[in-house]
Amino acid sequence: MFPSLGFIFAALSLARCAPLQQASSRSKLLLVSFDGFRWNYDQDVDTPNLDTMAAEGVKAQYMTPAFITITSPCHFTLLTGKYIENHGVIHNMLFNTSTGQKLPYYGTQGVASWWDNGSLPIWITAQRQGLKTGSIYFPGGNATYQGEGVNMKMVEPLFFNYGNETNWRQNIDTAIEWFTVKNLDFIALYFGEPDSTGHKYGPESAERRNMVSQVDRTVGYLRKRIAESGLESNLNLIITSDHGMETVIKTNEIHIRMVENFTFSDIQFELLDYGPNGLLVPKEGKLEHVYTVLKNAHPKLHVYKKEEFPKRFHYANNSRITPLLLYGDPGYVIHGRIKVQFNKGEHGFDNEDMNMKTIFRAVGPAFKQGLVVEPFESVNVYALLCELLGITPEPHDGSLEIMKPMLYSSAPFLPAKKLPVVLGIAVILGFWGGIY
Repeated sequence: MFPSLGFIFAALSLARCAPLQQASSRSKLLLVSFDGFRWNYDQDVDTPNLDTMAAEGVKAQYMTPAFITITSPCHFTLLTGKYIENHGVIHNMLFNTSTGQKLPYYGTQGVASWWDNGSLPIWITAQRQGLKTGSIYFPGGNATYQGEGVNMKMVEPLFFNYGNETNWRQNIDTAIEWFTVKNLDFIALYFGEPDSTGHKYGPESAERRNMVSQVDRTVGYLRKRIAESGLESNLNLIITSDHGMETVIKTNEIHIRMVENFTFSDIQFELLDYGPNGLLVPKEGKLEHVYTVLKNAHPKLHVYKKEEFPKRFHYANNSRITPLLLYGDPGYVIHGRIKVQFNKGEHGFDNEDMNMKTIFRAVGPAFKQGLVVEPFESVNVYALLCELLGITPEPHDGSLEIMKPMLYSSAPFLPAKKLPVVLGIAVILGFWGGIY
């Protein structure tokens, strides 16, 4: 039996304005980063909530971060899908080799010119395609890109205690509210631990193990709040990190000032005393001398001219990189004029060092259950985020094909589209006649 002509026209009128996939049916996405969570931190600590998440979703054996393995550069790789030399956020610190200006991590967060270097983070791309996004303490979230910022944001205060568990839960509650009340589609949520504890006490310490237990409790609280809020069937959750952590070797440390025939009077600009990495601008005519003096100065020190830096790092081909680059072997940090770094744990080392590897967990309607996947590079995460949100990505260095095996379907979760008129009639008649 066919519907009346009046019904068809009424339904057709609705079809013209009804999206094929209602915005409310699109799965939301929460990206969580626990800074400095080494890939094997769950092996010497009881982590029931992370274990449950893996059993109900996907776990990578480990994830390889980008080099240089420090916070802001690695997080911006997650947000852009680009290697660090291609997105240009090459350090936690803004610096200017001409003026000598250096800004610490916190001050750099709010300087758009450091972050807005030709690459758009996923917040902006998603917003330009009709989605609503948020950032809670996430690196890069306090900057603007081509004049545009994330829709909703929270920025940590200066001198913030990253280990405050009460604050962690408050921020989770805020994220849930943004999803349910503000109807955000994507939120990036950042926690500064267990990085801070790993730095202060070392990655093998009891304090670090206690902090991992706190992280696991927080994962449990997060998933509980997701379930209580009715988001469980409509929210994909990814938990990852930026890098791992290495024990600092205190014997035979690398002190640049003590190198024979080296003097800082030959240096126009230096960025040292920041873990195992160094950037140097020798004065005019001094490049070859400084390079030669430092090249074999210490068995654990690697010194390269910019153009000779190993290509596998995808780090040196950027105008912000200085003529000379230095990095230490795992466990060896670099000291400059005076020793100012006393951490027991550090990162920034070669991203092929196993202690720099980090975690990846995912659960939600898009992800298979109980799946352990092969290791992959963090540069691929961006393509997955875009797929989950149903948005067209910006040009990037990653591969969605590497990530697809963890999904139930390789078909993208497309954003809402209008029904063509003819298709609208077909759907209406098909539904009425029991064809579909």
